[in-house]
Formats: sequence, structure tokens, C-alpha cells
Amino acid sequence: MTTASAGDGAAAPPPFLLTPRQGEAARALLSYVAALPLNSVDAQLLAVVVGIRAARTGTGNLTGTDLRSLRLEDPEAAVAELCAAGWQVPGELFDGDPDKPAGIVVPGMTPGPGHVLPLGKEARSKVSGWSMRTRVAKPVRKGSSGVRLAALFLAAHASAELVGEAPAELPVACYGAVPALLEKGFLAEVKGQTYRLGPAVGHLAGLFRTPEEIAALAREEEERLAAREAAAAAEATPESWAAWKADVSPALLRHVEAVENCRLCRLAFIRVANGFMTPPSPLPMPRSALDAYDTWRAAHPESGREAAQFTVAFRTGHGHGPSYGQLCKGLGWRKLSRELRGIIVRTLIDEGWLTSTPPVPWTLRPGKTAHAQGIVLPGQVARGGR
Repeated sequence: MTTASAGDGAAAPPPFLLTPRQGEAARALLSYVAALPLNSVDAQLLAVVVGIRAARTGTGNLTGTDLRSLRLEDPEAAVAELCAAGWQVPGELFDGDPDKPAGIVVPGMTPGPGHVLPLGKEARSKVSGWSMRTRVAKPVRKGSSGVRLAALFLAAHASAELVGEAPAELPVACYGAVPALLEKGFLAEVKGQTYRLGPAVGHLAGLFRTPEEIAALAREEEERLAAREAAAAAEATPESWAAWKADVSPALLRHVEAVENCRLCRLAFIRVANGFMTPPSPLPMPRSALDAYDTWRAAHPESGREAAQFTVAFRTGHGHGPSYGQLCKGLGWRKLSRELRGIIVRTLIDEGWLTSTPPVPWTLRPGKTAHAQGIVLPGQVARGGR
């Protein structure tokens, strides 16, 4: 039997709050909470809130005001369950200054080997923000603990198409919240274990990927690696370049010639020829680059919109998309390592602000998130939905 809510609006959706990798982190947090020896949804909801705050240091700060704002049915009992599970909760959480943070120690998140949720600073912040935004989303903000906990699990396991399947670790009490989620429009449709998020909360989707999709991506990466390894190591020559161009499709040749003959770029022959003939090598993502990205992104909150708009202006003048380096230089994002530059652009692609046609270079252009915000190439029509 299929059930559907009546609140299917047509407004353009906001960008997703999480990237696919951050969605994996959100699901890991919820799986960790679901495996804890907790009996009540109050305790599980509280564990989600404290757990993500403790993810980097092992200690999550919570004030008495924070606790009251969660509107738990029995906060004392919820805290007692956490204590019974080994969490260390200071007594001043109830008896002290309600605005003074109390540090709750979460043993499984102590820094070092065995950490159950190792996250970078940016990922922790994003998942924490997503958790809060999901709990206070209009359809569920006044709901019970069970309703809000169910909203977290179901949003986290929804794909970019807003469709999901109830995970095996979904707390039993959350199933009883499904009618309320349908009535309020958090869910648009439920059929058996499968569901679809309502359009008003689609931006909360955790961008879930099935094992088959992950395996397909892995196969594609293996194929790209094999192609890179098979490519000739020698630099291109005018003869090999001419032979390569003679063997490509008319559409690709037009793009190649747009880059090769661009009077604004004036790129060297060897850069253009090698760029097209030799697939790019995968860039490593060392911890130092990931930490540097966290700092960089915090200083550039509008980077997605800025990048999408830049590609429109660049293509209008050049007739082709910018390279990663041209994008960053054009936006004034200077002094970036090659690894950091790669992380920045790949994240903007993951978020949908940009898209490209790998492995073809100079193809950056606005992605689906940018389209939803009205940022499109000349001649394209802005799409109002996903």
C-alpha cells in the first residue's frame, strides 16, 4: 500500500547541506548511536546531539539550556541511560549555571586508535549543523523525540533524488513516527521500507549511495587508473597531437580547438596537448590538505556560488571552461597547493555547484545546485527541481 502527503510544492530547492562524504559521516554517527545500549528515544536523540559535538576531542559540551531546548520527555532518565552506557556527565548539567557548558565525556570518541567517528573539523561542523537543521525543520520541530530521531535517520539515508530505504538500525520506536512525518510533509511518500523526502526538506538528504553505486564508482576509478597507466609517458609532439585530434569526435574536436585557439588564454602547445592526451593523475589528499581546506572553506562561505558564476563569465569570454588553476586564480584564491586546489574544486562538484566532463579538461561549468539558483550558461534554462 502506498501513502503520500499532500504538501508537494514546486519551489526551487536550496542546496544540499551535506556532500556525499559528509553524508557518510552523518550515517556513521547514527549507526554508532543505534548500537549503544540505550532504551529510549530521548536518550538516543541526546546521544546524537552530544556525540557529534564530541567527535573530535572526545568531550561534547552541553548546557542546561541546550538540554531544555531538546524538549525531552524525561531528560534525567535520558542522562541516566548515557551514564549507564559509560558516558561521563557532570552533575552541574542539572544543578549548575544553565548557560555554562558541561563537558560530557564520550569514551568511544577519545582521540587515538579505535575512535568510532574520526572526522575533520569541517566535516564535524557540517554534520553538526545538518543535525540541528534537521531537528528544527518546520515539519518536525514541534514533534516528539521519536519524530525528530526518525527525521534524522530517514534524511541521512535519502539519496540525491530524495529517495531512501529505511536502514536496518532504524530504532523500532521511529516506525511509529512515520504517519506524523507524512502528515507534516517531511515525507512525501512511503511504500513498504522505501520512502521519499518532501521537497521542502530535500536539502537535508544525506546523499546516500547504494553498494552497487559505490562499486560502479570504484570500477570507473580503476578504469581511469588503468587508462592513465597505459598512456604514453612521453610528452606530445606535433605529429602525435595531429593524429590524436584526427581520431576524436567532432564535438570534442570543437572543444579542443576552442581551448587551443583561445586568444585570451594563449596556452602553450605542450600544455594543451598533454592536457587532452594524458589523463590527469589522481591527487593525494593528505591530512594537512584536508585541515587546510577546513580553514579555507570557513573563510570562503560563498565559494560555490562564486565559482559557478565565474564559469559562466569565463565561458562567455573564452568559449570553453576554466581549468582548476584558472578558476582559483580568477577568483583570487591564491597560494593554494595543488592538492588543496583539487579538494576545493572536487568538493564544489560533489555539492553540485560545479560539474565537468572528466577526463576532458577545461570543462568546468555550473552544476545542478547552481542551476536551481538560476546560475546557468547562456542558452540554458534554469531548472527549478532536482
